Amino acid sequence: MALFDLTGKVAVVTGGTRGIGMMIARGLLDAGAKVYISSRKAETGKAAVAELSPHGDVISIPADISSETECQRLAAEVGDHERNLHILVNNAGATWGAPLEEFPASAWDKVLALNLKAPFLLTRAFLPMLETAASADDPARVINIGSIDGLRVPDLETYSYSASKAGIHQLTRVLAKQLGPRHITVNAIAPGPFQSKMTAATLEQFGDIIAARSPLGRIGRPDDVAGTAIYLASRAGAYTTGAIIPVDGGIWAAH
Repeated sequence: MALFDLTGKVAVVTGGTRGIGMMIARGLLDAGAKVYISSRKAETGKAAVAELSPHGDVISIPADISSETECQRLAAEVGDHERNLHILVNNAGATWGAPLEEFPASAWDKVLALNLKAPFLLTRAFLPMLETAASADDPARVINIGSIDGLRVPDLETYSYSASKAGIHQLTRVLAKQLGPRHITVNAIAPGPFQSKMTAATLEQFGDIIAARSPLGRIGRPDDVAGTAIYLASRAGAYTTGAIIPVDGGIWAAH
């Protein structure tokens, strides 16, 4: 087996219809995996499939994974088509920014439900399929998408977002300990600035300043985060678990 080859593997990428999720989905497809993507809107999923299908076998299953019922339904629908799930990428997320005095409780609940609770519920829902796919030599993989804002104090007042990302980093470590004996690795990627719908307004206003803070002097590109996900999902990453990997051009290290 080639070190980074994913031929024959089945992956699920939540939030795989845009931004970092689509970057990762494309990378997994290029490496040979069959990829299920999920987002709330069916039309968004259909458009993403049209864009991604030249890269490989991709299927969209819409779901609102902020709901436990929808997490279970997504796992059941994938299970209707597949016996094994080799790779689960918990990427779907939301953010909210507001001054402390005005920050709404509803925004706290929305962001924590999608960014922190959903990855836990999805990992649990897919656990039987992950265990079926797993072996000592070739573990199943859970890849959580955190953020460097979960490693540092962010510049913007995104209280629930940064707290949720710090939480997903810790959940990654806890699940790595719990699931390692079941031959499932659990790691997190902590991206820095990448071009996406979530970051578009910030990068349009402050992109040059943010890029200048990186020792590498630029914003992240699709291959940067896709390559890290392929490493974690492939034979190359089979002995890595419980890791939080910043993919940020050195911003966190310099900080």
